[in-house]
Amino acid sequence: MTDANALLVTANLKTLKLPALRAEWDQLAREAAAANEPYDAYLVRLTEVEVTARAANAVAARIRAAGFPVVKDRDTFDFTACPSVPKHKILELARGAGVDQQTNLCLIGGSGTGKTHLATALGLALGRAGQRVRFVTAAGLVTQLEKAQQEHRLDRMRATLDRLDLLIVDERGYLSFSRAGAELLFQVFADRYERRSLLVTRNLPFGEWGQVFQGERMTAALLDRLTHQCDIFEMSGESYRFRESMKAKAGKDPKKGK
Repeated sequence: MTDANALLVTANLKTLKLPALRAEWDQLAREAAAANEPYDAYLVRLTEVEVTARAANAVAARIRAAGFPVVKDRDTFDFTACPSVPKHKILELARGAGVDQQTNLCLIGGSGTGKTHLATALGLALGRAGQRVRFVTAAGLVTQLEKAQQEHRLDRMRATLDRLDLLIVDERGYLSFSRAGAELLFQVFADRYERRSLLVTRNLPFGEWGQVFQGERMTAALLDRLTHQCDIFEMSGESYRFRESMKAKAGKDPKKGK
């Protein structure tokens, strides 16, 4: 191929917005020529380059849009420290079984028991598999809903949330909401009932959720929807952060060999 034609191909690929092809076509052409590769085989390899790149970009975009605070994989979750969580069930959920059946998941346990880690890991696995996932804190979601209501765009925000295959609502601390905020959060949960999957983490047991949702009636209605067709894992055990802190302290103790 002449230099002029090579420049033209590169320019055309840029115009067509095919960046992966633009970066790889010349090397692939040289390899095909050296191997006397048929044109159709060369075209297959060319198109696979762009398809692979676009798939990877789509995964990266979904992960960014999910809003995970930290990217944590299920492979780094210590199941031995939390025996109440069945590993086989988590692996099943990570393959999309829950989302396919529009079921929910509740992770209940004290601070540091791995709820956020596990929720993030499941969301990450599903995002990589092509599902639309969003991670929010309960307080952050309520704040966004209240702002959307004030700006007369609440319906639009609820519609956006409704398109998600999995909404992860992570509760951090023991904050309670105003009556109006609790009602807005209830609406989001109700919107997803038997239609879309919801993953909720909570420090408080179900019996104490009335402190957060400002009333027994609303709490009962919310729990009725949330726990119907729901996997509930009580994550007992010592705080992961506390264990790691004690390990680090022991490692620095001269009596322990340092």
